[in-house]
Amino acid sequence: MNRSVAILLDLVLVVAFAVIGRASHGESLDYEGIQRTALPFVAGLLIAWIGFLLKRHTGITVTNGVFAWAMTVAIGILFRLLLGSTAELGFIIVTALFLAATLIGWRAIWWLVVRNRPQQPKPKDPRRSGNPARRAAGQE
Repeated sequence: MNRSVAILLDLVLVVAFAVIGRASHGESLDYEGIQRTALPFVAGLLIAWIGFLLKRHTGITVTNGVFAWAMTVAIGILFRLLLGSTAELGFIIVTALFLAATLIGWRAIWWLVVRNRPQQPKPKDPRRSGNPARRAAGQE
């Protein structure tokens, strides 16, 4: 999986969180409402991804998922409060649990799939042999 797919998957999951949350509370599912709910968390997620890119991480390990989750929740709640919305304890708990299940969860599933995939033997490079002395002497 490449980074672009991982970033897109994370963004879809954060927007799904906003849509599901709004729908469960009977709020309108118009673009403006979804945007208002999702943007603080999207900002947190994108800040996490900027960190991955700067550190040259793939962003798809379970450890990266924990970091993305923590940044998304913490920054999302902070931005939500700064923008004048509420963040009651119940909302914070549900937010943390949903985003943990999704942002960490898909990475854990990916790890299990990749871990259990049979390994293909690497093709041998004809320029290399098992004798480093011959390579150094240019005899190959």
